[in-house]
Amino acid sequence: MQFLEVVVNKLSRGLDFLAGIILAATATLVVANILGRALLGQSILGTYEMVGFFTAAVVGLSLARCALENGHISVGFIVDKLPTQVQKIIDLFTGIPVVVFLFVLAYNLFKYGLQIAESGEVSSTTQMIFYPFIYMVGLGFLVLACTVFLKLFQKFAGGEVE
Repeated sequence: MQFLEVVVNKLSRGLDFLAGIILAATATLVVANILGRALLGQSILGTYEMVGFFTAAVVGLSLARCALENGHISVGFIVDKLPTQVQKIIDLFTGIPVVVFLFVLAYNLFKYGLQIAESGEVSSTTQMIFYPFIYMVGLGFLVLACTVFLKLFQKFAGGEVE
């Protein structure tokens, strides 16, 4: 299980770093589009489309690191008052369906990305291939599923995730 912990940590950090690069590229694109429109009277074709793809990739790629560091909002004010054993049972009954859902979601995103790649479908404005963005989001959800599984396992094994 330690191997999975190391892999999940490295993958989540790497995907988060990639998300940061894509976010910086998105901001640069938006600023360039605004400046081009204001100063030159020309906007960048497909900016809206590309920002949508980039944003999807940023969100998908950064989810696992957020979950790993407990950066999400958790509303557990009722569950936190219950005994530890009851909390573990509740975590088990909520955690297992979440893990299954995330793995199924990742699988279907990869499957959808493959369908788009095979069909040769491109975006409407820029004619850009967009299946790599679908794969990025799928990879993000796959690592998120592994993260949630790891945290759930560690909770029941008695350890804590860093």
